[in-house]
Amino acid sequence: MSHNQDKSSAFGQGVVIFVYLAVLTALEYFVAITFNAVSILVVVAVIKAALVMYYYMHIYKLNEDSGDDTHSYAYKTGTNRLGLWLFLLSDAFVFAGLMTARINLLGLTRPHLNQILGLAVTAVLLISSFFMNRGETAMAHGDKKGFIANALVTFVLGLGFLLGVVAVEWPTAAAEGLTASSGTAGAIFYMMTGMHAFHVFTGLIFLLVVINNARKDVYSADQHWGVEAAAVYWHFVDLVWIFFYPALYLIGKLL
Repeated sequence: MSHNQDKSSAFGQGVVIFVYLAVLTALEYFVAITFNAVSILVVVAVIKAALVMYYYMHIYKLNEDSGDDTHSYAYKTGTNRLGLWLFLLSDAFVFAGLMTARINLLGLTRPHLNQILGLAVTAVLLISSFFMNRGETAMAHGDKKGFIANALVTFVLGLGFLLGVVAVEWPTAAAEGLTASSGTAGAIFYMMTGMHAFHVFTGLIFLLVVINNARKDVYSADQHWGVEAAAVYWHFVDLVWIFFYPALYLIGKLL
């Protein structure tokens, strides 16, 4: 798949990657409910993360030549891009710490959670990344209306994910006795989902900012760093959930 594509080809690539992610998500759910092979679930999560990082987050752009003119937009974008990725790397350590705590404290056990709800919110977040990719692609080809439309869909889906976790999953888990003070499993569950939900919330704010800027014609096909940054951050939120979902819902025996 080429990095420099026309609009239709770029949209098509986004569809292909989404199909891969959907199939892999279905595969890990099937593996978890049939024979729960931890090694397979880990491999699937790593493959999904690699697809998101390369094709949706465009990590390869870190190698793009931004020139020597420090006043050019390309040079500033290259510097901003590096800064954003360094921030995401530092932020990833927070989530890695939560994952480490989950593994060390719960081992090959997991809390009793609603499997269908977990799969549903995961699907919603993956679909939101698909539309965010389409929105960024649209702006990269000068389609402002296409960006705004896809970004709004992303916002609605992201809000749906957030409400699904905070307003549905948390009360459901609490009703079944899983609270932050009920034990280790409860503390881990609310810490992991709470930190992730906070990042989804900040991502929604970021989306509103770039949507408003697009309405004011701030971005163009050649200059749309704000859109790229919002997309990369949103896909990072998806990337984190790629690991959190199996860690909380799929891996291990029920406590």
